[in-house]
Amino acid sequence: MAKITLRDAVPADVPTILALIKELASFEREPDAVVATEADLLRDGFGPDKRFGCRVAELDGRVMGFALWFFSYSTWLGRAGIYLEDLYVAERARGHGLGRRLIVDMAQVAVRHDAQRLDLSVLEWNPARGFYQRLGIEHRADWLPYRIDGEALKRLASEAK
Repeated sequence: MAKITLRDAVPADVPTILALIKELASFEREPDAVVATEADLLRDGFGPDKRFGCRVAELDGRVMGFALWFFSYSTWLGRAGIYLEDLYVAERARGHGLGRRLIVDMAQVAVRHDAQRLDLSVLEWNPARGFYQRLGIEHRADWLPYRIDGEALKRLASEAK
């Protein structure tokens, strides 16, 4: 039986995490979209101004999955939440329960931090939607995602008052 270990990521994991991020981008049909570098991940995940947390899942001693998260805040609840930016298990490691273990682990991280909710987004076509629903994670059809980025964000930010 395969041995599964979950733990906080350490700086030495960054090359593997970045490789998994690139695998995730390919899975999500955006293979050329990743511009993040190892230096970015080291700065923002392990530097003095830490912007995210990351848990890794090892299968027989090799990192094969990760969950990258950060704190959000609910003005209505007056409490923190956790936003799960990405959860990914390498295709070659699927079927061993790493995904389930990572999402349960993220629920434990949320409870440990007294977070009131765990939010995540899933692409409409992603078969993981059924996995999340079976765990009791509900699809919120009443909330529509919006985003501004790149040049549009810079244009908006430069508008005069």
